[in-house]
Amino acid sequence: MENILITGIGSGLGKALANLYLERGTRVLALGRHLPTEFANHDNLHFLSCDLRQLEHIEGKVKDLVSATGQIDLVILNAGILGKIKDMSDTPLFEIESVMTVNVWANKILLDALIESGTAIGQIVGISSGAAVNCNRGWNAYSLSKSALNALLKLYAREMEGTHITSLAPGIIWTPMLQKVLDETDKIKYPSVQRIEEARKLSPEEAARLLDATFAKLKQYESGSFLDVRSL
Repeated sequence: MENILITGIGSGLGKALANLYLERGTRVLALGRHLPTEFANHDNLHFLSCDLRQLEHIEGKVKDLVSATGQIDLVILNAGILGKIKDMSDTPLFEIESVMTVNVWANKILLDALIESGTAIGQIVGISSGAAVNCNRGWNAYSLSKSALNALLKLYAREMEGTHITSLAPGIIWTPMLQKVLDETDKIKYPSVQRIEEARKLSPEEAARLLDATFAKLKQYESGSFLDVRSL
């Protein structure tokens, strides 16, 4: 049976991916704050509650999660937070650090724990964003964190030679996080938000199916690459 580890399955893309794989009969290992009620007592789901902002808890949770698993076919680093859309000069350092903690440092601890556990890992995909390179006004901490995530995974790709690693921008997905951005952001001051509002957006379920069909294709590219699903 295939084993897939996913972080952040409480809502949005992570929930849709978990549901897709569970329906397929895949064993899903999941780490995050919330377990959707429809997944409760599912035989193929192994979930451990872990707030990724609490870095000191991650290593033990990861090792417990994979303790009975000799191999993980795919790790999807999906969990992430956005932070507030506002100018960099108006963003205090503690807000940036909060986003960096979840989007970058939590993933480092998770990967280190997997390496230390001795679990064989076939493929790792970090869910990144076009914001990592676009750096549009207002996307301060999010852009920084996704750019750092890309670099982090490229560095690990140099060390984990037996594992294929990529960062992947999944396109625009309609999630509660995006809804909040559209509702609360000044679209004149931050025109990129207006462009997102007018753009076609995938449902989490559509995005999950698209990414599932894309994961195997990523192996055609150099490990450590940053790719965008819209250009593959």
